[in-house]
Amino acid sequence: MLALDVRNQSLRIGIPKEIALKERRVALDPDAVGLLVAHGHRVVVQSEAGVHANFTDTDYSEMGAEISDDASSVFECDVILKVAPPQAEELAHMRDRQTIFSGLQLSTQPKETIEMMMERKITAVAWDFMRDKMGVFPLVRAMGEIAGTTSISIAAGFLAHPKYGNGTMLGGLSGVAPSQVAIIGAGTVGEYAARAAKGMGAEVRIFDASPYRLRRLQGEMGRRLWTSTLNPKALQDVLARADVVIGAVRPTHGRTPCIVTETMVEGMKEGAVIVDVSIDSGGCFETSRVTTHEKPVFIKHGVTHYGIPNIPSRVPRTASQALSNGLGPLMLSVGESGGIAGAIHDSPMIRSGLYLYNGSLVNADLAEAFDWPYRDLNLLLAGINRPPSS
Repeated sequence: MLALDVRNQSLRIGIPKEIALKERRVALDPDAVGLLVAHGHRVVVQSEAGVHANFTDTDYSEMGAEISDDASSVFECDVILKVAPPQAEELAHMRDRQTIFSGLQLSTQPKETIEMMMERKITAVAWDFMRDKMGVFPLVRAMGEIAGTTSISIAAGFLAHPKYGNGTMLGGLSGVAPSQVAIIGAGTVGEYAARAAKGMGAEVRIFDASPYRLRRLQGEMGRRLWTSTLNPKALQDVLARADVVIGAVRPTHGRTPCIVTETMVEGMKEGAVIVDVSIDSGGCFETSRVTTHEKPVFIKHGVTHYGIPNIPSRVPRTASQALSNGLGPLMLSVGESGGIAGAIHDSPMIRSGLYLYNGSLVNADLAEAFDWPYRDLNLLLAGINRPPSS
């Protein structure tokens, strides 16, 4: 008997309004919705889902989306697309064996919500864990470009603040020594933070564990960029003179390693500013903690700490468009594979972001974080027979 080709399945995709604290992004912009609708998929958007990114309900409906006034009808869709991790209130609307694509934010994810998803036999993919064939995290990179650039503007505001800073302008001008910016991590966030700081005239010093990343970045930005491997003595000396320190370390697995000790922070200038972009995955400063948009900073040892996890939500329209560039084509590939089961089988990128499959935990980092057992995804996928490509 011949296998039936189940490819090119029409999907019903739900875009709920984000309810997480101060999450202003939306998973798909109207253009991405139009792309999906043109390929035969149904998209249900909750009313005002894109209002903070300046996308109106009319913008979505003109692209073929169905607008729903309540969240329950959106969460009835086969596939749910979100920016922030699902909240308990949202999971209450979901039925068994649905699929959800969202961020995970391991450091802030409550254990109880994941347990609820496991009970509902939900398949869950974290877009912040997805890697492409080159080992790059495409959506994280896009958000990293935004976060790196934005972190410098955040630091500049607090550095000049009369209460939280020392009245220094970030940058430099004739006759005045430039302010000093230290960046820990030479990945995407570190690179774009360095470019923004250099563009403002600051003196930039960047640290990373990889000499290759440092050479690449210095080759692109020139010899005026001071680079160093993560030597504790050199790092401590630079931090003592820094006006701004950006934490831009992304963990290889699990939590971000703690690189800057409390002793190092104690030795920093009064009124210096720390922006810990790594707080999404635990933070790389011993003194860091998660903050909110209502109270974005706190002072410890005379140093202002900024620890908001979702920095890109400060520029929600730009961030939403960047997310849509990745999630829109990804949904097309899910449909072409005949649904989520086929897409997991066909797409290494989706597999890399998968942490729950029909309620089974398949991500080792998440299992380690909560001390849970997990199952081998390859064994779970062994029973899926894929039809030959046409």
